[in-house]
Amino acid sequence: MKKVVFCGLLVGAAAACADEIGSVDTKFNLMSPDDSINIEVFEDPDIEGVACYLSRAQKGGYKGALGIAEDTSDASLDCRQVGPIRIKGKLNREDEVFNERRSLMFKHMKVVRFCDTPRNTIVYLVYSEKVIEGSPKNSVSAVPITAWAGDKANQQLAVCKD
Repeated sequence: MKKVVFCGLLVGAAAACADEIGSVDTKFNLMSPDDSINIEVFEDPDIEGVACYLSRAQKGGYKGALGIAEDTSDASLDCRQVGPIRIKGKLNREDEVFNERRSLMFKHMKVVRFCDTPRNTIVYLVYSEKVIEGSPKNSVSAVPITAWAGDKANQQLAVCKD
């Protein structure tokens, strides 16, 4: 299995990098790369103990190989607690944690993090955005902040607040 790293470019924030877990082909192209669905994982750059799994469609063909194809807005997101949750600093009401180009110039896929303060839960939303309009296709995942197995019983939980 090939391992590819995708790093989102964020202005004024830490960049989240995604590691490729695997992919499946969805359309055979005889003389060029196949269309595929890729599965990647990235860790929240501001919150330790949370990993987000992202699946996204990718165009193959000659345009895809050259990086000039416009990929679809289809994406799915599932975030999980993978260790003790530790918030590294103050969270904003809405923080972009991942950003990836989906066409040559005008389309990006973004993952945005929100805090559901009353339920002490971290909520992630993936969607695509064009310069003129966004796509209604989206996926959401929520991670309740809970105690992690192995933590001391009296250890205080992180608090999701903006």
